[in-house]
Amino acid sequence: MTETKKLLWIVGAFLAAYFLPVADPRVAKASFEALAMLHEYAREHVLLCLVPAFFIAGAISVFVSQQAVMKYLGAGAKKWVAYSVAAVSGTILAVCSCTVLPLFAGIYKRGAGLGPASAFLYSGPAINVLSIVLTARVLGFELGLARAVGAISFSVLIGLAMALLFRNEEASRQQGFVELPSEEGRPLWKTVWHMASLVVFLVFANFAAPRSEGGLWTALYAVKWPVAGAALLFVLFTTRRWFSAEERQEWGQSTLGYALQVMPLLFGGVLVAGFLLGRPGHEALLPPSWVASLVGGNSVGANFFASLAGALMYFATLTEVPILQGLLGSGMGQGPALALLLAGPALSLPNMLVIRSVLGTKKTVAFVALVVSLSTLAGLIYGALVG
Repeated sequence: MTETKKLLWIVGAFLAAYFLPVADPRVAKASFEALAMLHEYAREHVLLCLVPAFFIAGAISVFVSQQAVMKYLGAGAKKWVAYSVAAVSGTILAVCSCTVLPLFAGIYKRGAGLGPASAFLYSGPAINVLSIVLTARVLGFELGLARAVGAISFSVLIGLAMALLFRNEEASRQQGFVELPSEEGRPLWKTVWHMASLVVFLVFANFAAPRSEGGLWTALYAVKWPVAGAALLFVLFTTRRWFSAEERQEWGQSTLGYALQVMPLLFGGVLVAGFLLGRPGHEALLPPSWVASLVGGNSVGANFFASLAGALMYFATLTEVPILQGLLGSGMGQGPALALLLAGPALSLPNMLVIRSVLGTKKTVAFVALVVSLSTLAGLIYGALVG
């Protein structure tokens, strides 16, 4: 960041603080919601979500060979392979829009093509088996099916569109990776097992309690801590046995680098989102009734507003379902509900700030515009079909 930009940020923060009407009850409530949301985020999403994600991103940067990333996600990879890998990753990880960021940054900086990396960035939080199943059970089978079809399709469409829009810049970037010398390292199966153990810990440590007793999810939830603990022990064991002290130190430095890049922007975005929109079920600066009144019916405006509102709000994994349940009860249309489901989990204001630090402004604007536009279109089509 240039000195001029820093000065502008400081002046902007000063003016906002100087003219902030702190005596206004709504502003005071919004300020409380901003701090409360940051408090909840720090307690519920940092230690078990973000910290393991930072370690995974660091491991990708250090332990996963450049050639492996290029083979499956690089520009030279077969499109069906690259986009299949990106989409399948989302169904396995079941992470939120912020937890996916260090993982996305890891594969992108390691040589993944912009298209597959963008598909992964969308699919990570959007193609979530738990969320889709919960959507179908709570909000109806039709909406759950529409969400699954839309999310899988969007991950591929967004990736292909990003690759097409920035094909010249991407060709230059990929050339730098093509010219890298080949790497000799440990057997591939060791890296795979180590990374798989990290992912298993991330998934099971964040496995949410099922809303009803019985079934597969209840059985998985019952063993979440034994499985997560076993995965963590395996990570510690393999890290000690399979990697040198120098590699372990490099892993720690890479992990710290991702944390320093993501956390300040993320916490700042959470504060802003909490100030404007509040936590689920709590009113902040913008009353929830405004949102509900703007997303009734199935107009272009209602679907666009639902997509845009969802893109700005932060949804922890699975929380979008009870929020939608309340909005539908307040008169929200079925089309806007799908639009919010497709845009909301994949994006958030904190998420956008971090994406910009990785991709730059143009690519971030394009990514957000694609998500919001496709979500709006899907909402219109779905609303017309079920209306």
